[in-house]
Amino acid sequence: MFGFGILTGLLVLPLVGVAFILFQRDDEAGLRNIRWAALFTTIVTFLLSLYAWALFDTGNPGFQLVEQRAWLGNGLTYKLGVDGISMPFVLLTAFLMPFCIAASWESITHRVKEYMVAFLVLETFMIGVFVALDLVWFYIFFEAGLIPMFLIIGVWGGKRRIYASFKFFLYTLIGSLLMLLAMMAMWGVAGTTDIEQLLKTSFPSSMQTWLWLAFFASFAVKMPMWPVHTWLPDAHVEAPTAGSVILAGILLKMGGYGFLRFSLPMFPEASQYFAPLVWTLSVIAIVYTSLVALVQEDMKKLIAYSSVAHMGFVTMGLFAMNAQGVQGAVFQMISHGLVSGALFLCVGVVYDRLHTRDISAYGGIVRVMPVYAAVFMVFTMANVGLPGTSGFVGEFLTLLGAFRANPWVALFATSGVILSACYALYLYRRVVFGALEKPALAGMKDLDRREMALLLPLVVLTIWYGVKPGAILDASAASIELLIKNYDAALVATKAAAIALH
Repeated sequence: MFGFGILTGLLVLPLVGVAFILFQRDDEAGLRNIRWAALFTTIVTFLLSLYAWALFDTGNPGFQLVEQRAWLGNGLTYKLGVDGISMPFVLLTAFLMPFCIAASWESITHRVKEYMVAFLVLETFMIGVFVALDLVWFYIFFEAGLIPMFLIIGVWGGKRRIYASFKFFLYTLIGSLLMLLAMMAMWGVAGTTDIEQLLKTSFPSSMQTWLWLAFFASFAVKMPMWPVHTWLPDAHVEAPTAGSVILAGILLKMGGYGFLRFSLPMFPEASQYFAPLVWTLSVIAIVYTSLVALVQEDMKKLIAYSSVAHMGFVTMGLFAMNAQGVQGAVFQMISHGLVSGALFLCVGVVYDRLHTRDISAYGGIVRVMPVYAAVFMVFTMANVGLPGTSGFVGEFLTLLGAFRANPWVALFATSGVILSACYALYLYRRVVFGALEKPALAGMKDLDRREMALLLPLVVLTIWYGVKPGAILDASAASIELLIKNYDAALVATKAAAIALH
């Protein structure tokens, strides 16, 4: 990439696709070129991410494929790199993008050029969040991603798209402004915005508390955690299918990644102090939003509330701060990205045929769409956490880690597993089984070739990672082990200093 490395290539390639698309006309031939160019760009980007993965050493806990150049002086640098925590998210982002483009092939018919440009620009910003090793670049990518997602919801969304897009934008922006103030304070103390150097900096205990709260305000909204989760159901319901896929698959994971990259390693004392608070909010999210999901009549809204519940398992595992909890949280985020994305694609399939997401409008479609029913069943079982699917591994490890840290937290959180079976199976029964009584359902056609090509790879990965989770666990094991080691060492040093001072 003209003197730059692979990670810069991952950022630039989608923008190259944008440049090509902008010069296309809006006639029939131009729209065809736009769609194919967007799909080709995302596929090439995914192949480049696989090449980066091939060069990645899973046994090395440090940052790899590092690129660094001076930028504007004053210690600010253009610095990119990946470790075992960020590399899986880069792969997940690049993997899901072609599915988003293909899912929009027929459903998006107006402003197609702008739509594809928005998604490709969003891909650059999302990958940038996971590869940035400088606070300034991280914040730029983290915030810039709001703009294309705001447009995707606000322009191509449903009837209440304006309300949902502004709610999404304002919630996430306000929390991030506090994070910006914290970053400025960190720069004032450490004299650098280099994340590698900041990981080696010991911030004063009193300062850690305020820095942790500022970062928490941003990451908690992004996850989203209860009670700042209310923007998510509206955004999911109004977003187009591909927007829901990328929102659940990637954007939610930025909050969990932020906790792993900043809160836990940089503010260990504050993380330990606030762990009971995070556990409490996580358990409430798991139980409360599962109960709310149980009474939903809109399929998208039900899956959206289930996402909040599953992210509760993630935060619970992260702040258990042991190997099982953190590895389970990372696995849960990757698994949820695949499974929730697939569920939204499944909803999009029937919505394209009947143009409603109302659960009561369906029933008995197994008689006319047997292949769809089988595929939908796999993702429903994964969402429940059935052994043999990827959903089981993440939930089991986070519960195991939470039990080691606090048995009561694990006990209450386990009720979420039962509740998830209730709302997921209830949804499946009402949509798929029963009598085929509604005339509009009789003419529905089963999955076509494009839809099969979309869903079958996700079926394979959902089962594959359920049977062989080592591909994800091994990739992050060394980096997570180093994170926990440094976390424990920082706490021991703090206690020793307190004893000596006393």
